[in-house]
Amino acid sequence: MDDGWGADLRQAASSRTLLLVLGVLVIQLAFVFSYVGAFHSPKPHRIAVALVAPAQEAQQLVARLDALPGTPLKVNAVADEAAARAQLRDGETSAVLVVDPNGRRDRLLIAAGAGASLATAVEAVARQAERAQGRSISVEDAVPLQSGDARGLTGFYLVVGWLVGGYLCAALLGIANGPRPANARRATIRLGGLLLYAILSGLLGALIVDPLLGAQTGHLLALWWLGALVVFAAGTVTVALESLAGIVGIGLAVLLFVVLGNPSAGGAFQSELLPGFWRTIGGVLPAGAGTDTVRRIVYFGGHGIAGHVLVLALWAAIGAAVTLAVGARNAARPVAISS
Repeated sequence: MDDGWGADLRQAASSRTLLLVLGVLVIQLAFVFSYVGAFHSPKPHRIAVALVAPAQEAQQLVARLDALPGTPLKVNAVADEAAARAQLRDGETSAVLVVDPNGRRDRLLIAAGAGASLATAVEAVARQAERAQGRSISVEDAVPLQSGDARGLTGFYLVVGWLVGGYLCAALLGIANGPRPANARRATIRLGGLLLYAILSGLLGALIVDPLLGAQTGHLLALWWLGALVVFAAGTVTVALESLAGIVGIGLAVLLFVVLGNPSAGGAFQSELLPGFWRTIGGVLPAGAGTDTVRRIVYFGGHGIAGHVLVLALWAAIGAAVTLAVGARNAARPVAISS
């Protein structure tokens, strides 16, 4: 009796294959849970607002706005409108509320460059709070989006593209040459190849969004080198995960960069609108650090990017260090000699 079918079925349904399929299922379900969990019910949480009001009223207004149900705002009294506008232009606050001392119509200054969803949310909260006090507001966008940057999403998609390139390049190198480098020399060569790829893809991504599409203009060099860092961080971390876990490391990279990273990055909904878990992890993952850095380069003169650049550099350094350490360990292992 031909046992070909039975043998093939047993091989296809090996324990290793079943474990890999189970791993894919886990990542799939985690993807659904992470995206739906992050986006299904966005609520404002402690959005930074600078308040300009008469001195005798300022602290009372701060306390009243901070005590709104759900704590949607975090209000800070500022001495004058010029100082508040400076904070808004530097990305230190998300909005400015200027109270009219002689009437009942106040002004709200927003920064759509910080994220269209965030600007919409703070405007909605401010209007509701003003109505409750029998007041009204007029709205001024003090940091508007560039004409080609619809809803401020260009930076997010640019960073996602860079991350995808980084981990896919690393994954393909692992598939072509084996996931675990045989020694530190080969690990160094792999990292060097990733670095060249990162520099090239950072430049090409910046060229696409600036001169080619005109989506975010005027910051080509800064975006180029940011892109190189984002790609290199994603690539080195993926190589490190492959070095530690083999092909499973590719799945771990997808879990880190896509399942956890994308929903928490502050793209469609900024961090102040996300649930606590996603709000907490966003800034320490490459997607969130990269997305906010693009935003700050393009709209806020690069203010406040040092921490994000450090996060990206640490991911890249840790990934490279782990890869080199695993390569050195593999080289030190004794080689079995068959008789």
